[in-house]
Parts: sequence; C-alpha cells; structure tokens
Amino acid sequence: MSNTEHSAHKACWSCKGPVEVGALFCDTCNAIQPPGQLDHFTRFGLKRSFDLDIDEIEATYLKQQQKLHPDRFAAKSGREQAFSSQQAASLNEAFETLKNPVARAHYMLRLEGIEPEGGEGHTVNDPQLLMEAMEMREALDDAADKITIDAMIKDTRKQARACEKELGTAFDNKSYDAAKKLATRLRYLVKMTEEARAKKSRLAAA
Repeated sequence: MSNTEHSAHKACWSCKGPVEVGALFCDTCNAIQPPGQLDHFTRFGLKRSFDLDIDEIEATYLKQQQKLHPDRFAAKSGREQAFSSQQAASLNEAFETLKNPVARAHYMLRLEGIEPEGGEGHTVNDPQLLMEAMEMREALDDAADKITIDAMIKDTRKQARACEKELGTAFDNKSYDAAKKLATRLRYLVKMTEEARAKKSRLAAA
C-alpha cells in the first residue's frame, strides 16, 4: 500500500507497542491513534502524484470513515473520542483536497514550498492567461441562449481535462513553475464552467 512511510513506526500511546505511521489503530491493543502530521497522500497510502484514481480514494475514505464513526467510540475514553474526531477531521480534509484537481494542485505546490498564484497576497501575473480569462468572461456575458452556453461548457471542460493532463506531466517532471501556471489556468477554467452552468440555470428559470 503506502510506499512512502510503510516502514516508519511510532509508539502506541496506550500500550507503547510499535504502530505504523499512518495506521488508525494499534495492531497490539487496537487503541485508536492520534492523526499526527501526515500529508494527505500518506494518509491514503499513496505516493505523491497529481494523477490519482479518485474512485479508489473514495473507497478508502468510506472504509476509514466507517471505522471512525462516533458511535464506535461512545463507550470509549474521552481521549479516544477526541482522537477519533481528530482522525475524522483529518481524513475529511485530505479527501476534499485530493478529489478536487485545483485543490490538489495547490496542495502539491505548497508541499514544495511554493504558494499558488491568486492565493492570499499572491496576484496572478500572467498577461496571456488574464487575457484568455477576460475573453472567456466576455463571451459568457454575450451568450444569450442555452446552445451557446452548452458549447462553452463543453469547451471549458475539454480544456480543463487537457490542462489536468499537462499538470500531471509537470508534477512528474518536477516542473513547478509550469505546474503553478497550469494550476492557475485550471482554476480559471473550472470557475468559467461553474459560471456558465449558473447562467444556464438562470436562463432556464426565466
């Protein structure tokens, strides 16, 4: 499963026996463990990569979520109840980040110490991208019928898929400057798709 920290161990807080880093429970005494400082990929037993099987991640998430359900810890100590809710919160955060391509790209950049463009205090300084975004927004403003908007949605989704493929390659090659630009472009494309869908809904309701 995890080939990042598979052999790393820590001591169980309850029985002091060895526990694999990233394990939810101690193999010796079955006590739930605190979440620790795992990155989102390690939490799911994955190597760090932009290209992920989201169905596989969701299956792991649902399994772990079931194991962490509050009802399972109703009769446990306050410490174990606290650990279970901390584990659940960490698991939710990891899943929400990894399943979303933009959030995943931003997270991977931050793991490398790079702040994504357009984040807090970080402006986008790519004139070509800003021009492309402005043209897309103007085209959406001018779109007055469902057929035109549907074509726009289809186009932005197609471009987003291509952008995700390029992002995967950029991260694989450790081309972080390229990944940073592509992550910004993907964010714009996703936002435009959402805005186009919202306009389509408004037209349908009118």
